[in-house]
Amino acid sequence: MIKKTLFFGNPAYLSVKNSQLVVKFTNQETQQEFVRTVPIEDIGVVVLEDRQITISNAALDALLQNNCAVITCDEKHMPAGMLLPLKGNTIQSERFANQIDASLPLKKQLWQQTIQAKIRNQASVLKRLSGVEVGCMLAWANDVKSGDSDNLEGRSAAYYWKNIFPNLPGFTRDREGEMPNNLLNYGYAIMRAVIARSLVASGLLPTLGIHHHNRYNAYCLADDIMEPYRPYVDELVINIMRSGIDYGELTTDLKKQLLGLPVTEVVIGGQRSPLMVAASQTTSSLCKCYSGELRKLVYPTMEI
Repeated sequence: MIKKTLFFGNPAYLSVKNSQLVVKFTNQETQQEFVRTVPIEDIGVVVLEDRQITISNAALDALLQNNCAVITCDEKHMPAGMLLPLKGNTIQSERFANQIDASLPLKKQLWQQTIQAKIRNQASVLKRLSGVEVGCMLAWANDVKSGDSDNLEGRSAAYYWKNIFPNLPGFTRDREGEMPNNLLNYGYAIMRAVIARSLVASGLLPTLGIHHHNRYNAYCLADDIMEPYRPYVDELVINIMRSGIDYGELTTDLKKQLLGLPVTEVVIGGQRSPLMVAASQTTSSLCKCYSGELRKLVYPTMEI
């Protein structure tokens, strides 16, 4: 079942009753109070944006018990934190052990596969949406060595970001940079939550990465695994820009489009699937790589 993504951008009180998330809010114009309910089991991601939202501990517990990712936002309305359950799988300790014991050669091979998938998906977006020649990127993808020792990810990224927005010469991908970095930041934050949720559901530690290892980053593995998924965000952002919508300010309507990423249709293993379901297939394949059952990660592919 496809899980829902709920966004709360106005003051509200969230509680739980009879396995339902109960949402109480007031119409700002009429001052009339409304109550809505959503089955807890149907929710996958919750985004709490407004600073006046109140949520009960029981509601948080129910959401986490259902393996829901709860995202909190800062004063700029950008995702700032994420809550995930401590227990997400019945054989979690066994999978933790396999993950911790993973050899360096295995991690390097997994990173090689991850970067190859990322570059190929970037090449797809660049070719289909910008008409740019991507033969060099496909060659780089084929040449990625174990651990990406030649940093072909970086070479590909330089070429990709130089050409992805032809109407924005000199564009630089920077978290604090000019638009459309605002759209990219928001989309990547949602994607990160989806991947982290799937990792926990698969019984893995989102903190212990295969490549990323920043001591201050609690989601190193999520940042690793989401790399081939980033082009889906890029594609959506390009389509938003081309639609003629004013994207200078991250409005509620724009956020609504970006929050649709979990249900975006992707192709994985030759089958069409919602992105959130595909993420679960990817993290499940990672578990099997750690246990020795598989040697290859399963990632979604984008057609060129």
